Amino acid sequence: MNCESHAAKPCEGMWQLGHKLSIANQTPIPSQRLGDWSVLADRTDSGTQGITIAVVGKYTGNVDAYTSVVKALQHAAMEANLRLTLEWVDSVFLEANAHQLDAKKHEVAWATLRAAQGVLVPGGFGTRGIEGKVATAAYCRQSQVPYLGICVGLQTAVIDFARNVMGWEGANSTEFDEATPHPVVEFLPEGSTTIMGGTMRLGSRATIIREPDSLCCRLYGGKPVIYERHRHRYEVKASCVPAFEARGLMFSGQDDRGQRMELCELTGHPYFVACQFHPEFQSRPA
Repeated sequence: MNCESHAAKPCEGMWQLGHKLSIANQTPIPSQRLGDWSVLADRTDSGTQGITIAVVGKYTGNVDAYTSVVKALQHAAMEANLRLTLEWVDSVFLEANAHQLDAKKHEVAWATLRAAQGVLVPGGFGTRGIEGKVATAAYCRQSQVPYLGICVGLQTAVIDFARNVMGWEGANSTEFDEATPHPVVEFLPEGSTTIMGGTMRLGSRATIIREPDSLCCRLYGGKPVIYERHRHRYEVKASCVPAFEARGLMFSGQDDRGQRMELCELTGHPYFVACQFHPEFQSRPA
């Protein structure tokens, strides 16, 4: 038996199949199906005004950790017809003791933050770099720089406000300091502090926007109820909220029982907004 000729038969059959498929796939694609993509491509390239956003996180050595955040910012820039420049800031180097560890990186981190036109603090776990995120919230609050905090970015904004506006020295989250005298962020009451598997608050949840005149309500197009995805184990301590709101940190979005703080904004600030959920998970180019 001629093995070479015998082996050629299945190859010939595959070639014929491929040829038939190529003919079948030559049907012209309707122009309207390409139209939306052409519009998106044109809008991506048409932005004339640039904007620089600093992303302050603890995983900046691997920016893929923030892929959903990056894509959401790109979608927003496209919608606003802006050319987006992202600057990555490692929150570790914003901390006060970073000057002793590496003065140059400390200076560069703060210079990058101060040069940005807006700041986003995304989620994260653990104590490393947390004080840098708290310092970021304080800088944006005091300097009137636009701030968006996501998940832990909300919690660090609350910690800053508790310490530096309320005067609650040592205020913190029990995730970062179990012995804090002012636990303004606490572990989910229904969760377990010892069994970590399956203890997160996950998935789509309803948020009731309390104030129709709030910035958060305008951001969501006037909707009284929104649904966003969650992924967290810690939340703002509800009993602290009346004191915060009396000083201007408004929790304009809460759960249906008014026990979980979902959205906050700072009165008198041009744009200081934070959310416990992850809005970037549902972002799509318009």
